[in-house]
Amino acid sequence: MVTMRDVAKRAGVSIATVSFVLNDTKPVTPATRERIELAMAELGFRRNMVARALASRRTHIIAMAYPALDHRFGFSAAEFLTSAAEAARNQDYHLVLWPVGNDGTELTELVGQGLVDGVVLMEVQLDDPRVAVLQGTGTPFALIGRTTTLESLAHVDIDFETTVDNAVGYLHGLGHRRLILVSGDLTDPRFHNYGPYVRSEAAYRRVAAEYGFETIVLQCADATRAGQDAAAQLVRDHPETTAVLVLNEYSALGVISGLNRLGHSVPADISVLALLMAPDTAAMSDPELSMMRTPGPELGALGTDALIRQLEGAAPLPPPHLIPAKLHIGGSTAPPPG
Repeated sequence: MVTMRDVAKRAGVSIATVSFVLNDTKPVTPATRERIELAMAELGFRRNMVARALASRRTHIIAMAYPALDHRFGFSAAEFLTSAAEAARNQDYHLVLWPVGNDGTELTELVGQGLVDGVVLMEVQLDDPRVAVLQGTGTPFALIGRTTTLESLAHVDIDFETTVDNAVGYLHGLGHRRLILVSGDLTDPRFHNYGPYVRSEAAYRRVAAEYGFETIVLQCADATRAGQDAAAQLVRDHPETTAVLVLNEYSALGVISGLNRLGHSVPADISVLALLMAPDTAAMSDPELSMMRTPGPELGALGTDALIRQLEGAAPLPPPHLIPAKLHIGGSTAPPPG
């Protein structure tokens, strides 16, 4: 077994200096640190994370709190998580996933055990009880999402206003004038206060009014079957529709399959544009979905950076804190039928 003594001998430094590097307890010159890290790599030395935590009173572990029981874990969520984990690793931290509820109960128990240095909150509600829990325990945290009142909270989020503006503008440019938004289900008690649903629908209502469109919004759960039901409803109740925007990625797959089953060709008869989606999900559809590509990789990394800056006493994350989704044109959108 390789010991700190072996590393010190290979690097030509004292054991204490190796300990300073391992535990971040005292500053070490960049050249010395580089020699020590090279020696560790050459000898195959593995850091003892428990000893490091005891010495520095920090675990160098951060948690991403994801309410997995309420929110399905799709490709978009996976992009947030993987980019956050990579950003943490690049700054010598480890990221773990905590699939805890949105009510803050489990979070209270976990943060009280000192298992992590800080928490990144995902799937944020407008009035999120987890924020009060973390503030009450003095746990550093950052949001990927926004509450109604930010109060200088470290946060990053999707720019829903710009995303919806660009999505509707694209369909308008193709010639569409009869649009429908298939939004999230705000009647579900779990989601009535959910930021992405509330902000996306509000932005759509504003943009539709500015273009002079009739504002039609169908609420839909984030499930393929629910999307198929929404497709049947819009064909039955709004047959004049030429384009559909769908907020949830699983329901978008359901909408396009539902339209196909009902004999409506996409995009010849009706166009479908996913408002927030990852490329792997879009590719599951036939035709491949046009989408507003969710900025998961950017936001996962930025949210992690915002938290680590707090932990390291660095300056707050500079703007922009809001990143819009970008248009990726697939095969599900075209000009309306003549």
